[in-house]
Amino acid sequence: MSSPAENVMIAPGPKNAWRLAETLKPDWEGRLDPDGPDKFLIVSTDNHVNEPIEVFDAIEPKYKDRTPHIRTDDDGTQWLISEGWVPQPIRISEQRADLMPPLEDFEVETWDLTTPFSNRMEDQDLFRSRRGRGLAQRIADRESQGIDAELVFSTRGLLAFATPDIEFSLAMARTWNRWALDTFKADFDRAMPMALLPVADVDAAIAEMQWAAANGFHGVMIPNRPCFNRIDEPRNPLDYNNKMFDPLWSAIEEADIPMTLHVSTGQDPRAVKGQGGALINYTSHALPTPQEPVVQMIASGVFEQHPGLKLATIEGGIGWIPFVLNQMDHAYRAHHMWMRPIIPDLPSEYFKRNCYAAMMEEHESFDLCLALGLEDNMFWASDYPHPEGNFPHCRESINRVIGNASEDQAAKVLGLNAAKVFKIDPAIKGKRPPLGK
Repeated sequence: MSSPAENVMIAPGPKNAWRLAETLKPDWEGRLDPDGPDKFLIVSTDNHVNEPIEVFDAIEPKYKDRTPHIRTDDDGTQWLISEGWVPQPIRISEQRADLMPPLEDFEVETWDLTTPFSNRMEDQDLFRSRRGRGLAQRIADRESQGIDAELVFSTRGLLAFATPDIEFSLAMARTWNRWALDTFKADFDRAMPMALLPVADVDAAIAEMQWAAANGFHGVMIPNRPCFNRIDEPRNPLDYNNKMFDPLWSAIEEADIPMTLHVSTGQDPRAVKGQGGALINYTSHALPTPQEPVVQMIASGVFEQHPGLKLATIEGGIGWIPFVLNQMDHAYRAHHMWMRPIIPDLPSEYFKRNCYAAMMEEHESFDLCLALGLEDNMFWASDYPHPEGNFPHCRESINRVIGNASEDQAAKVLGLNAAKVFKIDPAIKGKRPPLGK
């Protein structure tokens, strides 16, 4: 249980002042009031849990020595060690200048470039990083932002998708899923974890999906690549257009449970080292990763054969959608002689019927998607408590990003679309769970 002092919101410093900007003041702004009588149903379709590193302790004994763990060097530098990823520094000591990018002749913000990232965090950055660690804490944070329900994605649990060992991946996923059920069961209609679903072993994936559905999970998360690829290894040839997945698609369709694709799974996104690496990897090797599986499933006829499937991309944004839909339809017409299978409808039609995407800070992209009639395919997301998210300034973010939407469009994007796809009862709007009292 968090203390009252821990729940005091921290004001943004200079590096976080942009979070307070509100360029738009829509007519429906009053419907964002947490205690307002006519509040929108608000669902964040991308929130995370800060699990303890011990989340995998309950795994089968034969895997105990392989689970993700923290390694601390003699100088105090700490690393996250996970079987498939390059070791990730999570705290860098002042003595480890070798871990910082060389300055060369680039002298802008010299102090920032030579100072470990953990010392460059503002008070609000630190505040965010310590959230999402307990159910009571996240309920208080959710209610402070007027959020009625949230899809909860793993953080360390995502490392279940960071190994090429299929059996080990399944063992970690099963362990995390049961931890999530136990952790969130008291608030399962509002805090809805997405069950991890490694798919390379189709029979095992079906069994785990059916367990998740039977235990009330609102959705499952599949990796962006069926088999994990290490950075230094050739691409695994198994893709989602392979017919071996047909039994899985049939089982998921029968269970009527939606699938999600979250960025940075299926391969290590930290592909580029050195100067600019953080921006390069986030923009070019993390955000685009959910796009290809969407195109694979549309082009190979998965949604034609399984029209009841629902697939949502999470944290990858929406700016890619107009470009990809346009190019798919163009190639469908121009490359008709090479199309196999010949799906009867335009690729964009399958996206509109079966696919969805979560977005955060994308004002221009949002307006373009609205102009293309995609208001039924977009979700709003907070990405709590991650630094790229908008907590604790969700209202300001909503105003500046979707303020050009009509009241009906805003209602869909903020909650009604997610309620339909993930079977969320709209009656929870404005109601407090027992733990929130």
